Amino acid sequence: MSWQDELKKGIRTAEQLAPVLGLTPEETARYAEVIERFPMMITPYYLSLVDTSDPNDPIARMCIPSISEFDPGGSFDTSGEASNTKMEGLQHKYQQTALLLSTNQCAMYCRHCFRKRMVGFSEEELNKRADEAAEYVKAHPEISNVLVSGGDSFMNPNHILERYLRELTAIEHVDFIRFGSRIPVTLPERIYDDAEFLDMFEKYSQKKALYLVTQFNHPRELTEEAAKAVRAMIDRGVQVRNQTVLLRGVNDNGETLGALLSGLTRIGACPYYIFQCRPVTGVHGRFQVPLLEGIRIVDAAKSRQNGFGKSVRYAMSHPLGNIEIVCELENGETLFKFHQSKYEENSARVFTRKLTLDDTWLDDDLNGF
Repeated sequence: MSWQDELKKGIRTAEQLAPVLGLTPEETARYAEVIERFPMMITPYYLSLVDTSDPNDPIARMCIPSISEFDPGGSFDTSGEASNTKMEGLQHKYQQTALLLSTNQCAMYCRHCFRKRMVGFSEEELNKRADEAAEYVKAHPEISNVLVSGGDSFMNPNHILERYLRELTAIEHVDFIRFGSRIPVTLPERIYDDAEFLDMFEKYSQKKALYLVTQFNHPRELTEEAAKAVRAMIDRGVQVRNQTVLLRGVNDNGETLGALLSGLTRIGACPYYIFQCRPVTGVHGRFQVPLLEGIRIVDAAKSRQNGFGKSVRYAMSHPLGNIEIVCELENGETLFKFHQSKYEENSARVFTRKLTLDDTWLDDDLNGF
C-alpha cells in the first residue's frame, strides 16, 4: 500500500473507530461529538501500534479522542502566536527565526496538539504564497533560519515543498531551514518510498543546511519503518533532530523517557528538547505533568544516557520565550533560564520561582520577576 493509499484509508470518523475499540452506540455518539469539534485522523500504520487490549495504552492516548477535550480552561494560543504574526502564515517571534504555517493538515491529529485551534479544519492562519514569505525573510537580514511548520510540513505536495526550498535556499543570509514534521512517526512511508521527495531534499541540502525536526514521544514509535524514514533523510544530507513533549500517561516516568532518548540517538534522530506540554484548552487537564515532577522525570531519563542523550534540554515554549526548566534548588525554589527570548532584555536571563506540587506552567507576566 502506497503512502497515498495509507492516507485514504485513515480513520476519520467515530463509526470507523467503533469496531476497532468495540464501542457501544452511546460511546460512538460521544466520540462523534469530540471529532466534530476536534478532527481525528489516524493512519492504519499508526493505529497498528495501538494495544487495543490496554485501556491505558500510551499510543492510543495520543491518537484516540477523549471527552476530556471539551474541558474548559487553558488557551488555544499558549505561546502568543497571534501577536507574533507579521503576515498571513508567517510568525516572527525570535529575531533570528521566521516560522511559516504551511498547511493545516497532518497524517495523524495528535490529541495533545498545541494548534488544536486550526489543525484539521481552519485555513485562516496559513501561508498561501511562498514567494511573499520569502520576500519578508529577504527584507529582514537578522533572520538566519526559517522553520516550515503546520500542521505537518511534509503533508504538502512535493511541488509546494520545492517552492519553499527554492525560494528560501536562494536567500544569502539564511543559514539553514527546518521542516517540522511528525511524518517519520505517523506515516514513514511518505519519506522512504517517495524518490522524488528524497531527490529534492538531496538537491537542496547541497545549497543550505536542512533539518528535519520531528516528534517521537514513546519508545514504541521507534519502529523499523520509522528508523528507515530517518535514515533516508540522513542519507540525503538532511540532519534529524527530535523534540519530545512530556505527556501524562505517555512518557511520564524516567524509564520510558530514558528508553526513548536512547532509541532516538540509536537511529540518528538526536534529541534536543523535551517540551513541557502547553496549557492548551482540551489538553492541559489530560496531558500536563507538574513542573517539579517533570524535572525529576527528565533527570531520571538523562541519567540513563550517554553522549547526545544527555544534551537534551527540558523547556517550555512560553509567550515570552523558550524557557529552560533547569533544576530544583536547595531553598525550595526552581531555577529557570531563557534559552530564547522575544525581548532582548530577557536574553539568557536566569530567574527562580517558588512552585507548588501542582504548578504546570508559568504566568504570562511571570509576576514581574
